[in-house]
Amino acid sequence: MNNLITAEKLKKYFSITQEALEKAKKALDVEKLDSAKDFLDMAQRYYDDAHYFLEKKDDAVLAFAALNYAHGWLDAGARSGLFKVKDSRLFTVDC
Repeated sequence: MNNLITAEKLKKYFSITQEALEKAKKALDVEKLDSAKDFLDMAQRYYDDAHYFLEKKDDAVLAFAALNYAHGWLDAGARSGLFKVKDSRLFTVDC
């Protein structure tokens, strides 16, 4: 199964998730700041875990799974209005 998760695919999803993290950091809803920071923190932790799994454990499957969790937290934050983003390429939001 590991051969389905290529280095190119991982590079693409690391890049997309990093871009989404940066946008979310700049778009926290100040009225829901504690929750927004919590969601952002969870996304960042899973993103960091993805790097760990890939670099230290050489486990592309766990790295890919952690990236998906990271982006899931970002999407949930965007959908619930914790991040005021209008980018349907990076988030599951209506523009």
